[in-house]
Amino acid sequence: MSALLTSELIASTIEQAPIQGRVMLKLLLLQHFDITSEEISYIVTDRPDPRCVAGSKPLHQMVKQDALRDVTNRRDEYRRRVRLRRERLWLQMEAMKGMIALAEGMIRTATDLLSTRYKLEAEAVDAIKQGARAAVPKPAIRQLNRRWDEDDISAEAYQEARLGLEVQAQLRLMEKYKKRLEVSEREWKSINAAPLQDHEIGHIWGIPAGSLAARKVKHLHHYLHAIQANLQKVSAQAVPTTVALDLWKETLSVLGQRPVERSIAHYDGLERTEEALVEKLRTFAWGTLGEDLEAKFWLSLVHGASSNAVHSENTRSVFGLQRLLAVLAEMDSSPDALEEELLARTAPTPKVVPELTSEAAQPTTEEMGQMQQHVLTSFIGELHDDLRR
Repeated sequence: MSALLTSELIASTIEQAPIQGRVMLKLLLLQHFDITSEEISYIVTDRPDPRCVAGSKPLHQMVKQDALRDVTNRRDEYRRRVRLRRERLWLQMEAMKGMIALAEGMIRTATDLLSTRYKLEAEAVDAIKQGARAAVPKPAIRQLNRRWDEDDISAEAYQEARLGLEVQAQLRLMEKYKKRLEVSEREWKSINAAPLQDHEIGHIWGIPAGSLAARKVKHLHHYLHAIQANLQKVSAQAVPTTVALDLWKETLSVLGQRPVERSIAHYDGLERTEEALVEKLRTFAWGTLGEDLEAKFWLSLVHGASSNAVHSENTRSVFGLQRLLAVLAEMDSSPDALEEELLARTAPTPKVVPELTSEAAQPTTEEMGQMQQHVLTSFIGELHDDLRR
């Protein structure tokens, strides 16, 4: 029967409730439903006026306008907070899925290059993969560069070793990505299963906690019976009464599958300039930022702030995560593009060969020594004497 429970059925059941129950259910599910202006007006008229409690006569027009504005602002603030939290986790999951796919493509392409171009045995490739966790890349790369500078290794051998190190680096990154995805998925399930808290609803509605708790129990009970009746109408099979106890969890689960509402985020000063942020996001997406720096940069994206951010948002910004998804979408992850990227990344640094200048290319005339000049002068003098004769 849970398969028959849809978001459209939930929305129609909530709309059929009386206005007080409709307000309560929509406030509980504020990350999925909006409070209309009619319902805000009801909240304003329903909440106790503190001046009436104090015994003074309120000015109704001024009170109504101030209260409407107050309730609307609080509704907007809580709605923005819960929906940004949901959007942020969705962006994290989508980013990690894209980066896992990219890392898998890099590993597959590098393995194919080692097997086909460098004729590496399958056992040797497996050994490289198994040693990924224990590998220390920086000293190995420094040693390779030193051997290359000393002409102790050929270009093919250098690139083969660098491809092995790249496979290990991508394996370690992919393991990090999967752990981050698991954490985001757990948080995603947690926030989708959590309605708005009582103190948050009380802050918006402005009614005492006792009245709020009584109304919550009453209207949740009515909603469960109404959704059960609607399910019985949809299906010929009767829903057992024990299932009604789980219908609220099923409601939260079904609504959690709805598409995430995307927000418009503004640049908040992360990495000082937007161009520098985008460039760093590209480096981060390719996995070349550095294993010691990429964890810190990911935390700055998740929290929406760093030491360089302006903190213009009241809540954590999602601008960096939105730009990361855009960068991942723009990247070419085809096998040919990945192969070209890997070959360019692992190629040795070209050695500088001194070129001959135009002056050095021209043959130089040797200067004659004193003895050579004396012999030449003597020879010319003898030649002149012979000509006179």
